[in-house]
Amino acid sequence: MSRNFEILNREPAPRSEFRPARPVRPNGNGHSRDHRAAAEDEIEKLVQRVFILPGASKAPAVVAFCGVDQGSGCSWVCARASEALAGQIPGKVCIIDANLRSPSLDRHFRFETGAGFAEAIKESRPIREFARPVRGNKLWLITSGAVGRDANGALNPARLRARFAELRGEFDYVLIDTPPVSSYSDAALLGQFADGVILIIGSNFTRREPARIAKESLEAAKVVVLGAVLNRRTYPIPEALYQRL
Repeated sequence: MSRNFEILNREPAPRSEFRPARPVRPNGNGHSRDHRAAAEDEIEKLVQRVFILPGASKAPAVVAFCGVDQGSGCSWVCARASEALAGQIPGKVCIIDANLRSPSLDRHFRFETGAGFAEAIKESRPIREFARPVRGNKLWLITSGAVGRDANGALNPARLRARFAELRGEFDYVLIDTPPVSSYSDAALLGQFADGVILIIGSNFTRREPARIAKESLEAAKVVVLGAVLNRRTYPIPEALYQRL
């Protein structure tokens, strides 16, 4: 069953991937809403509802994060979810920059790109050799590798299947950052090797029709849509009034 989430007013991320969030007006007391704290709180809820408290069903272990379109903030949500998850579980989390079209997780985590996901698809070395620790032994990163905007057929389905089988054996959870659904087929392909996808929708940015088409295209590829994140929601009226609704 799908779930919907809101990520409130996140901080801007690298300019290659995101537009700056719109400013929020002060609340009725004259103080600005704590945007970052609100966003972090919603990330915690996202992690709890998807990975830790899934009800009676088994929690998904491999999840792809898919933006509807470029600029929805998919990479930021995926990165922060991986950090929050690593802080709440005893096992190991791996985040993969599979956005070979426009990678950004190396900058988010302040890593040099180096050999990464693109090389792992082509080479036979164990997948753990492409993963680098971000936070002790809890959070690991596989950067995009040397591909850039043109993936040049790097996503070979047979190799992906083998690599994701390895990843499931090496890590307790795997989070995958993918290119936007509306621009490339990569997200649908990668989603087939995951337990499901989280669709990222940019508030006041993503239009209804592209979001509907993105969801339907994932479902047509037999990809499970676990839920949707409304990212960058703003409060155009004082927060006190929202509390009364």
